[in-house]
Amino acid sequence: MQWKVGAERTLYKDQWVNVATCDVELPDGRHLDHRLVRVGVGAGAVVVVDDQVLLLWRHRFITDTWGWEIPIGGTVEGEDPAAAAAREVEEETGWRPGPLRPLVYTQPSPGLMTSEHHIFRADSATYLGDPQDGFESDRVAWMSRSDIRHEIDRRRITAGTTLVALLYLLMESTA
Repeated sequence: MQWKVGAERTLYKDQWVNVATCDVELPDGRHLDHRLVRVGVGAGAVVVVDDQVLLLWRHRFITDTWGWEIPIGGTVEGEDPAAAAAREVEEETGWRPGPLRPLVYTQPSPGLMTSEHHIFRADSATYLGDPQDGFESDRVAWMSRSDIRHEIDRRRITAGTTLVALLYLLMESTA
């Protein structure tokens, strides 16, 4: 069943987000005033070297929680997602990833927003120095792939795209 989308009205818009309301007709004829969040394309990477995964330990003020995340950020208009992922890894971690290959594509919350994330994998990295964006995380660390499941179970890895990417990585290693 596909919903019919009618008029859309912007409630708020800036360079990062566009919040709108849409008149949506359900298959039974009822109408909903549904909210919609439009955001740009994201890109990130899972960097794996010697069975260690490069992660960021960061605080998210919105949920007031700490957790491990992969490096990820927005793309610049016209930027190739792989180039954006490499740039984000370097800016957020101080490591330059080796050649990137697609790992997984995800839409974190398609019932509410247009967000789409292109996640890549690198199997090598070169240390360049301190992260350019030092405000992104409290620390950058390499975590053993065997510790990832334990950190998920402890709720220390909860961010949706990071979960999708790391679970996909774990699934790859058992396939």
